Amino acid sequence: MSDLIALNHLPTPPSEGWSREEFECQLRSLEGLYHIHHPFHVRMNSGGCSRQEVQGWVANRYYYQINIPLKDANVIANTPDIAVRQQWLQRLLDHDGRPGAEGGIEAWITLGEAVGLTREEVVSEQHVLPGVRFAVDAYVNFARNSCWQEAVCSSLTELFAPTIHQKRLDSWPVVYPWIDAQGYGYFQKRLSEARRDVEHGLAVTLAYFDTAERQQRAMTIVKFKLDILWSLLDAMTMAYEYERAPYHSC
Repeated sequence: MSDLIALNHLPTPPSEGWSREEFECQLRSLEGLYHIHHPFHVRMNSGGCSRQEVQGWVANRYYYQINIPLKDANVIANTPDIAVRQQWLQRLLDHDGRPGAEGGIEAWITLGEAVGLTREEVVSEQHVLPGVRFAVDAYVNFARNSCWQEAVCSSLTELFAPTIHQKRLDSWPVVYPWIDAQGYGYFQKRLSEARRDVEHGLAVTLAYFDTAERQQRAMTIVKFKLDILWSLLDAMTMAYEYERAPYHSC
């Protein structure tokens, strides 16, 4: 048993809890578990993925994209605070868009077309792996069944998102010249949106999780979300790198 990896070891706050500044530092320290460090993602950003693997990643992440507004709608539904609802509504509009203005979901479909998928392939979800679907659904269910402050906390992997978007914008045009440049609109758009979203989500989290017990809970919640994102890439690794897609042995 001593050879097992401790998967859930997180820093423990002192009995009086961390200060707001230290609590934020502890949250940011979880960046080391962000999926940008997953071997599949490292390989993809360095140009080591095949066209099929890039297409598979885009097709599967589409399922995550279309469920983000459902997660956000649950935050809105669960909070009695009108100011929070008004501010969080912007996230729905960012992803769903509005008449005359496309949102992030439409931009992701454009990315799918840019990597060689058809619109029908992307929106049909025909390439979505069961492991990806299961993990994303778990995230939406968490937001649906938790208090709104915990659902907000689960979004704080956005702390690390601007870095990942910028790295894709910097490396993909070089290592994947076959991708149509129009597909990069989603990443460009999220650079500013993610930073704005972090400010609100972090403010809510630092204010609500103000005891040692709550701060430990917050760390566990962010770790749960990091696990979700890592699991998506685990499923894609099995399917596209090791060629062990679901039911491969049947």
